[in-house]
This record gives sequence, structure tokens and C-alpha cells, in this order.
Amino acid sequence: MTRPPYPDVLLPGRDRPLGASWDGRGVNFAVFSAHAERIDVCLFDAGGRDETGRYTLPEYTDQVWHGYLPEAGPGTVYGLRAFGPYAPEHGHRFNPNKLLLDPYARALRGEIHWSDALYGFRAHSGAEGFSYDRRDSAAFVPKAVVTDEAFGWGDDRPPGVPWPDTVIYEAHLRGLTMLREDIAPSLRGTFAALADPRIIDHLLRLGITAIELLPVQAIGQDRFLVQQGLRNYWGYNTLGFFAPEPAYLASGLGHEMRRAVRRLHVAGIEVILDVVYNHTAEGSETGPTLSWRGLDNASYYRLAPDDPRRCLDVTGTGNTLNLSHPRVLQMVMDSLRHWAESYHVDGFRFDLAAALGREAYDFDPGAGFFDAIRQDPVLSRLKLIAEPWDVGNGGYRLGQHPPGFAEWNDRFRDTVRRFWRDDPGQRPELAARLAGSRDILGHAGRRPWASINYVACHDGFTLADLVAYERKRNEANGESNRDGSDANWSRDWGAEGPTEDAAILACRARVRRAMLACAFLSEGTPMLLGGDEFGRSQAGNNNPYCQDNAVTWFDWAGAAAPEARAFTDFAARLIALRRAQPVLRWPQYRTGRYELAPGLRDIDWFNEQARAITPEEWNNPEVRTLVLRRAARLPDGRVPMVTMMLNPTGEARQFALPPPRLPARLLLDTAAPEAAERDLDPAAHEVTVGAHALVLLLSDGSEITP
Repeated sequence: MTRPPYPDVLLPGRDRPLGASWDGRGVNFAVFSAHAERIDVCLFDAGGRDETGRYTLPEYTDQVWHGYLPEAGPGTVYGLRAFGPYAPEHGHRFNPNKLLLDPYARALRGEIHWSDALYGFRAHSGAEGFSYDRRDSAAFVPKAVVTDEAFGWGDDRPPGVPWPDTVIYEAHLRGLTMLREDIAPSLRGTFAALADPRIIDHLLRLGITAIELLPVQAIGQDRFLVQQGLRNYWGYNTLGFFAPEPAYLASGLGHEMRRAVRRLHVAGIEVILDVVYNHTAEGSETGPTLSWRGLDNASYYRLAPDDPRRCLDVTGTGNTLNLSHPRVLQMVMDSLRHWAESYHVDGFRFDLAAALGREAYDFDPGAGFFDAIRQDPVLSRLKLIAEPWDVGNGGYRLGQHPPGFAEWNDRFRDTVRRFWRDDPGQRPELAARLAGSRDILGHAGRRPWASINYVACHDGFTLADLVAYERKRNEANGESNRDGSDANWSRDWGAEGPTEDAAILACRARVRRAMLACAFLSEGTPMLLGGDEFGRSQAGNNNPYCQDNAVTWFDWAGAAAPEARAFTDFAARLIALRRAQPVLRWPQYRTGRYELAPGLRDIDWFNEQARAITPEEWNNPEVRTLVLRRAARLPDGRVPMVTMMLNPTGEARQFALPPPRLPARLLLDTAAPEAAERDLDPAAHEVTVGAHALVLLLSDGSEITP
């Protein structure tokens, strides 16, 4: 072993901050473990191949091992080894033969190379958990790298877009640009490509105010997928909570991500990260020892009380982080603040957020995780979005997350899909979803923006596939089509998959436009799945989490086709309508109890004969059409009203105009998307709403005086 030009032993250093911190003269190492008996820091050459030095952390303060290495600095490559009891029956899995990644690593060098040496026990021995494995894993694991986090942000300012004005674009960083032929191949799929002016111009053309990126924290690749020649493309398998995924950095430096954030901010676009703090890449108790398991398994993970050898799993991935432990909660909070302060991100979408709110076993909206965020002076000001479920018992918690959080609203998604495929009995549910889901989310002072309204997201069919496939086509995932949901509420409209039938294609386009219009013209925060604006297809795969290829990459060549460009124009028009009409993004729930003018309440529902819907009609599952009218008093005294007429049936219908009769302008007809806005004939009493179509009318309210 070549000795580095450092002292023979470490200085005591400090117990905070956790991780490896450079102060300009040396590096301080601080590692939490409540049960370790010793922790060593192993130094490696720049490539992370050869160990060049090993030091024992000399001090132990408040369950933190720490030491200081003078003269070390940014670029130092290191790993950890933890000594302690190997007693799985008590939840302890220490094994110093396993090189461990620092949970606070700001950058990674190398990647996982799958080998049985990564496991703390003898794999396939028949005595899992008790057959101690003495093979060294250093050659097979990524290492941590000391970084200099300083960056010249200049006058960067967060756009601070108000929630009611927010329009979210969900995208995979890599998939977004891999097929952009106008971007250098070496930059595609990275933050450098995201910062390209052509990508930003596309977002601006649409009217997007926030891009929500699928996980960009360091990703652990699953052995099961690697052996099949696949990859964990989505990235919901975190290997490092503080480090960007190295594959997403063309330069290899985190500053590339910071430059992308800065450029998006200049354009007025916020950056929201999809983050995964419910589990880690180490999997179940039969998984590898990569970091947390080897440092303090009994602290970091929820274990079965009656058998601590086993991980409690409410995430479907084998393990669940123990956020009830103060140091584990601290790690999550430190990570969130790191991305907010060092990378200037504007918000977070929390994967399986219900798992983060479990105290002991059950979900609690007053859990420590939620309380910590809500009182935090940095994080509480950001956009916070919960995926409001996990796979554990009682894990579906839509509407039960605390104030300050928005929530992905799958009931909006499913209802819009079922309504527009003309299922019976959908009107009452759709009425509640279009009005902002006040019945679910309208408590504790929450506002309509708390409902994230979407028709498609990364998980499931794309918008184009919703109208082209009635069955999922996931064979390429290697699980015999067993993976992915069977409840897609989709319809192929006459042919399964691609077709040349012009009538079927026209019908599909109509339904796509109507569904998308619902997402953008409803109360709540609209979210667009990236690529849906030009008809991106995944060939019927509704769970392409492992498809890092043309199945998931954005087909920008196809986006240039005339029909794709027309749909992009339509999506941009929807967003522009929403932005132009305050009544479409009202910041408060409407209740129908406020009369703004004689015969005009803040929200009303009508049938196609312009009569208020009776309870008997609401309960009639065979009546399909629906009219929603919303009104609001603006600061200038006007009371504009917008009227949505929805016809999911296969025939055009005549809709009567509800009273009071005021001059009206037709803003949108999804059956004729290229038609210009026009004033209605003052003598007209009806409006034709085409098959599978939505019409939007506006009366500007200038005739109504206070």
C-alpha cells in the first residue's frame, strides 16, 4: 500500500457537519453510527481503484465518529469501513470487509459492479443472515469524493411562481434529450442538455412554469436488471441522497446541474426534484451491504419487532427508512436543505410520501418528518408535493397530508379517463374533481392548488397510449407482462395499437384533447407528462422503469410531424388560456353558496338543457353530459364567468346556454382546435358540442356591476 503524504493519524476534528467537509486546509470526516465500535476512512487514488491510505476516526461524540485530515481537499476519494457486531438476530450487520459509501457523499466515483462480495453474508448459502462473508467489496462499489460546493450564483433568484399560476412539466432528465440531434451527443441526457436554449425555448413556448425531474440523486442499479441488460431508468433506487447521478453530468461536476438551474431560473422556470427518502438501493435483508446497512442497520431501517433480521417493507422495494430515528430524519432534512441551498432547487415531489409519515406502523399527518419540514425556515417556503400513498397497510392517504403540501390526485386522473371513455356514472365524481377536489383536500385552510391534476404521469400509459391500448404491453421488462397496473381506464377506440384508420385516429385525437383540456381548465395545479404535448408513445408499456432506450426517450423527430406540432400548439393554447383568465386559476375554493349577481353563483352545475342538476339526475348513471360554470369578482369589479360544456358521447349534442344570458365568447372547442376564438351570436340559445369534445365559453362580466 502506498502511503499518502498525510499524517499517520487523524486529528480529532468535529462531530458536525456530517459527511466530509473541506475547510480550505483539510477535510473533516463525521459519520453517525449508534452501534459501531470503530469506523475507518479508506483513501483511494483519483480513479477509485487502489487504496492509498487508511485511518481510524479517533473520536466518538453523540454517536458520531469523527476525525480531521490536514492537507486533504476536493477530489479526495474515500470509502468507509464499520466495525461492530454481526448479529442479524438483533438487527446488526456490521462487516468491515465491505467498503461503504458515506451517506453524506456529495459526489460519487465509479458505479456498482455486481458481485457476491457485495453481500455481508454468504449469498445462496442456505443460511441467510448468519453466514458472515469475509470477501472484500472495495473493487465493486462506488466511492465518495470530497467536493468544493462553492459556486458563483451571481444574482440568481428563484422565480417564486405562485401556486395558482403554476404549470408543471414532468420529465426524465435523460429521456428528454437523448434523441435531440441538434445537441452534441456527449451532452445528451445530461444537465448540460437540459440547459440548452432549445430545450428551455420549448418549455417557454408551452407556457411551463416548473419542470419536475424524475430522480436525479445518485442511483443504484438493480442486479436483476443488470443481468438482463436493462437499467433502473426511472431512478427510484437511491444510492446517495446528497450526490447528483454521475451519468447525468457530462462534465462529471455538480456545477453542471447548478448552471442548468440558474439558466432555467433566468427563464422564469422553477426546478422541482422527485426525491426518494422512503427506501434505499440496499433492498431487503437479503440485499447488498453498500452504505446504511453496514454503518448501522438497526438505526437506518425499520425492522420487524419480533424478528430484527427482517426489514419492514411498506415501499415494495424490500426496505423502509426509519424516519422515526432522529439521526435518520436529520439525514433527510440535511439532504433536502442541501439541494435547496447548494443547488437552488425550488421544490420537491416526495415519492411514496405516506411511508415518510409512518410513526411506528401507521400514517400520521403530524409525523416528525412533516413537522420538521413545516417548521423549517428554508424548506417550508418551497413547493412540496406528496405522492400520497405507499404499499403498506392503510397506505392510501390522498387528502390526508398536512397543510403546505400539494398531493398527486389519482382520483382526478382516473375519473377524467373514465368520463372521456364514456363510462356510466362518472358525472358526480368528475364534478368534484373539476372543482378542485374540495371534498378531499379542502380542509385545514388548504387551497385548490393542493390538487395536482394530471391525466398521465411517468407511471402508466402516456396520453397517446391511453387512447391506443386497452391492455398493457410490458413484455420487454422481463417479467412476463405481470408488472404494471391493469387498471388503466384506457380505450383503443377501434384498433389496438398503431393504426392507419383515419376515423380512429381522428377520434383518438379528440379524446386526447378533451382529457388534456380537463387537466388545464380545472381548479388545481395542472401537470403535463413530458412528451404528451406531441403524442409521445411507449408502445403500450405502462411501467417502463427499466427501458433506457427509444421506448422512453422523447421522439423529437416525430414531434416535428404536422399532427404532432398541431397538438403541441393545442397544449400551449390551453396553458395560455389558463394564464389569461384568472377565473380559471382562482386561489380559493368555490362553494356555490355565494351569489355574485342575481342568478349567478360562484360555481354552478347544469344539464345540457341549462337546468340545474337535480339529485335524481346526479344519481342517474346513464346521463353523460355536463356543464360547469364558474364565476369570480375581480378587483376591478367585473364578474367574469367561464362555462365548460362536456360531451363524452359519440354524437354531437346541442347545449343550451344557462342563465343569466350575457354576451359570450367561445374560447375553445376541442373538436375544432385550430378554430379562432369568436363571439357567439347574441340571439343564439344553444351551442353545438361535438362528439368527445369540450367547449369553453367566457363572459367577461363587464355588464355586471357591484
